[in-house]
Amino acid sequence: MPRFGELLGPYIARVAPETMPRFLALLERGAADRYRGWAEQLPEHRAGLMQCAASEDEIADRIDGAFALDDSLREQLIAPLPEALQTYYEVFAPLPIWDQLRIQANAERQGAAAWRGIASRHPDPAVIDVLETCSRLEESSADFLDDLIASHAT
Repeated sequence: MPRFGELLGPYIARVAPETMPRFLALLERGAADRYRGWAEQLPEHRAGLMQCAASEDEIADRIDGAFALDDSLREQLIAPLPEALQTYYEVFAPLPIWDQLRIQANAERQGAAAWRGIASRHPDPAVIDVLETCSRLEESSADFLDDLIASHAT
């Protein structure tokens, strides 16, 4: 399984540390787009995959609300995004869809751990609550994907 923190680390390192959660939120929006694509490819599972997409967008919205962005850092925040998304998408490109979903389930669990890691270092209880909610949303999507994959295998 790809370790997305390491894979995307060079791009994350290019943003100011205080904007890192906002950069991760942009990556969550990229994952939402992937889910929408999978929903088109697997119309019989559209509802669940679109719920996962909505969860990714909700995570991004929650992070955007919890972490203010200094407008002077906006350009630096967005600059590495195209390359980061391309790197993320390239992991999935050569694989059959069911393998893509298996990797995404693992990526969701990695994302949950990342949000909890940020929470463990954050001083604001309200932000910690937001991060914990984001972790639970990630895990819910992972659980859905795990169940979907298991039902496909039988």
